[in-house]
Amino acid sequence: MGEFDLIERYFKAPARDMAQRNSAVAQGIGDDCALLQPAAGMQLAISSDMLVEGRHFFADVDPLTLGHKALAVNLSDLAACGAKPLAFTLALALPQADEAWLAPFSRGLLALAAEHNCALIGGDTTQGPLNICITVFGEVPKNQALLRNAAKVGDDIYVSGTLGDARLALEVMRGKLALSTEAFTAAKTRLETPTPRVALGMALRGIASSAIDVSDGLQGDLGHVLQQSAVGAVIDAAVVTQLLAINLIATQAIKTTINSQFTSQKQLQYALSGGDDYELAFTASVSKRQAVQAAALASNTPVTRIGQIEAEPGLRLIDAQGQTVPNIFASFDHFQ
Repeated sequence: MGEFDLIERYFKAPARDMAQRNSAVAQGIGDDCALLQPAAGMQLAISSDMLVEGRHFFADVDPLTLGHKALAVNLSDLAACGAKPLAFTLALALPQADEAWLAPFSRGLLALAAEHNCALIGGDTTQGPLNICITVFGEVPKNQALLRNAAKVGDDIYVSGTLGDARLALEVMRGKLALSTEAFTAAKTRLETPTPRVALGMALRGIASSAIDVSDGLQGDLGHVLQQSAVGAVIDAAVVTQLLAINLIATQAIKTTINSQFTSQKQLQYALSGGDDYELAFTASVSKRQAVQAAALASNTPVTRIGQIEAEPGLRLIDAQGQTVPNIFASFDHFQ
């Protein structure tokens, strides 16, 4: 199977109908450039993410879930901006044109694309080490994008969903942690098929003062907001630890399957700096608390208030008694 046969069979033909249903796509796959036409009064939001075998995923990962995740991590960036997805391009390097791999990969990719009416409009394929690079395009009303640089002293800090689940699964897969089958399956699902919080991001327009997607760990990603907003933060470590999914599972039998290596400090580490969560961290004025809860309800997304923005630079952790918790954790870095 040649390059153009590959594109036609697994990507172009299935994507054509979706592009035709999307009014923002003036020209999709099949020309030197795709053409997008955002609605009047809208700005384009654009983001790119790359997934590299051996760095971002294991070689034996299910291609169906890999297709989902490849797009999900990009949609998460749009969510953090409060943008509605429009379209995406796919640049794909493959060791070989393996139909048994391509069929489920494209199915996982395009199923999530259809869920968000996000059309595949172009890209490139070549032979080489497995590498997936997606650029996603969205639209957001002018001057309503959620950015990193507008957190204010006194703002509440929130995070969506749960934290640390992906790291939990990764440690089990590395043989460093033991979990029950049920608990591991739940954690692995969060690692391999994250849910981009697009609906929440759009619902937070005009409510959140700043936002970021949590991809490299809450501590590091929130740190970008603090730096760009020239503020600091205090975070309740106990609340953050409780956001680890294993601590939300009611069945005591599941909890007790965790081995003795999984200390409270490890739990805080995974929740604070585990990475691969693809949740939203955002800030909002105290006066917006009811509006935040309404946005969470409207988007069917749980959110938790975990701290507050303060004037003193840096990120400070406190326990339930208000005492400082040593912060020795570091978030994911691609070059460390």
